[in-house]
Amino acid sequence: MGAYKYFLLCLLLDFEEKFFPKNEENVGVNSVEGEKMLKLLEVPLHDFPLDKTAIQNLAVGAAGMASAFLYFYFRETGVQISWKDFVHHYLSRGLVDHLEVVNKQYVKVLPAHGVNTSEVSYLWFNIGSVDSFEHNLEIAHQEMGLNSTHKVPVYYSSESDGTLIFSVLPTLLVVGFLLFSTRHGPLAGGLGGSLRGSSFSMSESKAKVIKNNTGLSFKDVAGYEEAKLEIMEFVNCLKNSRQYQDLGAKIPKGAVLAGPPGTGKTLLAKATAGEANVPFITVNGSEFQEMFVGVGPARIRDMFTMARKNAPCILFIDEIDAVGRKRGAGNCGDQSEHENTLNQLLVEMDGFNCSTNVVVFAGTNRADILDPALMRPGRFDRHIYLGRPDLNGRASIFQVHLRPLKLDSSIDLEALARKLAALTPGFTGADIANVCNEAALIAARHLSRHISTKHFEQAVERTIRGLEKKSLILQLPERITVAYHEAGHAVVGWFLEHADPLLKVSIVPRGKGLGYKWYLPKEEYLFTQEQLFDRMCMMLGGRVAEQVFFHRITTGALDDLRKVTQSAYAQVVEFGMNEALGPVSFGMCKQGDIVFEKPFGEPTAQLIDHEVRLLIDAAFQRTLQLVIDKKEMVEKVAKHLLEKEILDKTDMMELLGPRPFKEKSS
Repeated sequence: MGAYKYFLLCLLLDFEEKFFPKNEENVGVNSVEGEKMLKLLEVPLHDFPLDKTAIQNLAVGAAGMASAFLYFYFRETGVQISWKDFVHHYLSRGLVDHLEVVNKQYVKVLPAHGVNTSEVSYLWFNIGSVDSFEHNLEIAHQEMGLNSTHKVPVYYSSESDGTLIFSVLPTLLVVGFLLFSTRHGPLAGGLGGSLRGSSFSMSESKAKVIKNNTGLSFKDVAGYEEAKLEIMEFVNCLKNSRQYQDLGAKIPKGAVLAGPPGTGKTLLAKATAGEANVPFITVNGSEFQEMFVGVGPARIRDMFTMARKNAPCILFIDEIDAVGRKRGAGNCGDQSEHENTLNQLLVEMDGFNCSTNVVVFAGTNRADILDPALMRPGRFDRHIYLGRPDLNGRASIFQVHLRPLKLDSSIDLEALARKLAALTPGFTGADIANVCNEAALIAARHLSRHISTKHFEQAVERTIRGLEKKSLILQLPERITVAYHEAGHAVVGWFLEHADPLLKVSIVPRGKGLGYKWYLPKEEYLFTQEQLFDRMCMMLGGRVAEQVFFHRITTGALDDLRKVTQSAYAQVVEFGMNEALGPVSFGMCKQGDIVFEKPFGEPTAQLIDHEVRLLIDAAFQRTLQLVIDKKEMVEKVAKHLLEKEILDKTDMMELLGPRPFKEKSS
């Protein structure tokens, strides 16, 4: 819409200059009105590609079309009459000067001099054909007794009434727009136009170039020491490429940075460019897809041309799975265009040599769906995985994000970072940054001058469990049910060896839940069958407590049952932890995946369902027996929850005593 707004603004300003010239009285008014129009139209003047000549041509064309429209709309059309009126009221009385047959469709009646025809210059009537008109006119002349010298003269002419013009006008406008676009518009960049560098050029790459320092270095990236060590090789290659070439080594062309969302793939790529002090070019994989055929490959070519001009540099393609997905795998209508774009990317990466000094980084969350030709050595030589940071990694990331914050003077930064890292297992760098920001927001909301440890704990709790719903008031029966449900979870987990240590239990609604329990799991990467079974029992504690104390069940255990079912199927289908099926792994489909066939037959499917049912029933019976044995303790915890709403680990130790097993927390 920018082009049309700009054109309209030019017409308005030109109209103002011609009819309202500036003088001492209205110069201030005109400037103010101009500013108002600019603000109203929001015209990106720096982005508009037309020069003065093009604007004049557009203005002339618009004026011509407007003139034609006004002419055909306001031109005099005369008054229509019938053949009988013509003969009886005009022809028989001698009021007709001459007749004019127009386009063989109708006849103009031009009155004699001095005859008044209701303030119009002519009358007209339709005719079926010229032959019938001439025949009828001859009969009328004979009936009137007129000889050849006194007959009304008849002339023939052709005129345009605008119908043809208005019928072809839409086609002319479309053709004109395409021709204009070819020379000045979005297609100009792909057809040799002179608009390179304008945002209107469709075939140009959307890549953004940061030529100066990115402002980041490896000291700003924490928690991924191994990844930084591996990627440091690229920095050395860009700084001292001659050293590698003298030894006959080939500089790595690129690396795929894979990992879950929020782990810092883009941050690491920017830090690498800042560490090497080279330009950083970034583009998103989805920006190569466009509605016009051939735009994707053209943008790939333009992007690599830009990279070569800025060498040495780092080119970062974020979300490369949008363009690098496996060929022929689930691509429907746009498969051909997608493959053309991917093929062009493969060709361009093959075109690099050791002296190019362009390193290509690619970020993705789904490295498993990338095309093998893209992942082979020679294109992406390194595959660097950025997983969720461990305890030490999270502590390092917390220290980076805590430095800019205004902390309380009594806080030890390293100790606080270590504590927060222990409270946030599984958090990524983006999650940690969000926790620190939430703590600052909470402190500002409470009008505090500094951020305290309490604010960080509240931020972690809000991030994990959601915002506390103080306005949600539960009825007493519901509060009692929630209290016994959460007490069942807490007590069952307290007396199971492999259950995670309990940190807090509450019946205050947060997020989607009416209550919650907060556990502090240990940093572990391998799990035994006994550990998984104890966790299933712990998750069933709430449902079992409802059944034991109220002899009825509610919908509150929905999320617990879903997790129990997923864990049971994973043990049987994926982990090979079932004796009946044996050590096999079929793999489980992720939510949203399209499954055309199962990797096992119907008898195996029935056996899987049977074994999952047996496993869940065994966990339920064990949990039921434990709740019955500890019934008094469950009731004691539930009553204290109804009284205090929140119980921490100290309260639980006072109510239940120390755990009978050694805790294995982080």
